[in-house]
Amino acid sequence: MKKTIHKFLTLTLTAGMLVLGAAPVAQAAEPAPVKLQALRGGTPVDQDNAPGTFRQERDHRPSDRDFVQQPPLIPHTIAGYQITKNMNKCMDCHSFAKAGASGAVKVSVTHFKTREGQELDNISPRRYFCTQCHVPQTDAKPLVESTFQRARGLQ
Repeated sequence: MKKTIHKFLTLTLTAGMLVLGAAPVAQAAEPAPVKLQALRGGTPVDQDNAPGTFRQERDHRPSDRDFVQQPPLIPHTIAGYQITKNMNKCMDCHSFAKAGASGAVKVSVTHFKTREGQELDNISPRRYFCTQCHVPQTDAKPLVESTFQRARGLQ
């Protein structure tokens, strides 16, 4: 009895596979090819693109923030500013000692704390490289469309 069932199942599966294999495959219409444009254009990875045609806003009123705890944008050019482990050009104006005379905004007190909340006498190493969070304002157009909405409390 088991042999008969096994033989029947084998024949049924074989016949089914033949039918499916011989059946014409329904061909779906191919979608139109999508033309993508990389941000680098056709420039090879080992070469640099030419600089963009945007300009930084110069000594402009700071932009409003779009979300809570957004780092402020830099309202002036920073071309040529040196920020290395030995030198931070931003502190020439934004340090507590020099902000009054320069008219610049003082660096936030949050920049003087370690991850553990310990207050330091100088800027915390994790907050020393300003441009890892703060970027210059610019008139550059968005690279991609966005549906971003400002935080309700900031509208």
